[in-house]
Amino acid sequence: MNQARPIQASQIAKAQGGRRSTLPHSIAIVTDAWHPQTNGVVRTLATTCEILRSWGHEVTVISPQDYRSFPAPTYPEIRLALTWPGAVGRQLAKIRPDAVHIATEGPLGFAARRYCCNRRVPFTTAYHTQFPDYLARRTGLSANVFWPYIRWFHRPAQRVMVATETIRKQLRAQGLNRLNHWSRGVDLACFSASAPAPVEYQGLKGPILLYVGRVAVEKNIEAFLSCSHPGAKVVVGDGPARAALETKFPEALFLGKRTGLDLAGCYAGADVFVFPSKTDTFGLVMIEALACGTPVAAYPVPGPIDILTDDVGSMSENLDHAIEAALRCQREACARHGASYSWEGATRQFIHGLVALEEEECVSLQAAPVLEF
Repeated sequence: MNQARPIQASQIAKAQGGRRSTLPHSIAIVTDAWHPQTNGVVRTLATTCEILRSWGHEVTVISPQDYRSFPAPTYPEIRLALTWPGAVGRQLAKIRPDAVHIATEGPLGFAARRYCCNRRVPFTTAYHTQFPDYLARRTGLSANVFWPYIRWFHRPAQRVMVATETIRKQLRAQGLNRLNHWSRGVDLACFSASAPAPVEYQGLKGPILLYVGRVAVEKNIEAFLSCSHPGAKVVVGDGPARAALETKFPEALFLGKRTGLDLAGCYAGADVFVFPSKTDTFGLVMIEALACGTPVAAYPVPGPIDILTDDVGSMSENLDHAIEAALRCQREACARHGASYSWEGATRQFIHGLVALEEEECVSLQAAPVLEF
């Protein structure tokens, strides 16, 4: 990973809201999404933590790895933490961070939010996933049923970090206005057009049409596998829907989970990357594909409409049309566009969006009782 000039804790950020403007040195990140899960949220948080630590910041992640957990209903690969009342608060009190960031809306995020709200300790949150749409796909209920929880969860945050302008507008429409831009990046040392294609691509009748990501119902992969555009359809990733999709679409090639240069080669060797999801807030896999010189075909929804231009991809309500148009894009332009996304730049956005605690707030945060209900 390319290293940028370190940001020291003593640097001064632009003051906002009359609060002190020193960048936090010790950061606590509370997340329900963490290793061994493989998804864009985990990759974003893990990369951000890696860069922050390389810059000299102390970063502590409170995750399901710290607690007993149980598999999420309909998605056993995701573990939900079981915590006693106040357990997350006591962990925050022990860490004594300069800033608290709550990354997800799950059990750990809920516990951290309650603890900070009870002590009037400021915190930031992030909107990583179209949670209402995600739950709607899994329950059959309307997304409107779940928006009240999202509004309630994020409203006390000093800032809500969002990856795109489209999501910013969506959250504003829901009455959430304290929003901070936090983009995403690409590891250009790994993802490039020079990555060798996997041996499984040999003998495939092109064009090679690729999907990368979780193999789950909310990713809308069936729309990709059902499209009539000629070519070989390849799926990289794993998840609860894989067995059913392999049975229904035996002509498709399922390669399972790939990482690092193996994953980069899957991107670079494909002719078009197809992104059928309608529930993502960004779509990290799209910029990885672009960095490998592969154009993107997608629906005109949040994520694609914020990332893609006519030079590097195509969007249409008809995936066949989007694929056909994407095939005409120049791979050099795709690689340039993908390379414009920097993890170092995104991490600077993240740290400048944090809220450094005042001294009295640090004292309040650390005053943890034995139990909290």
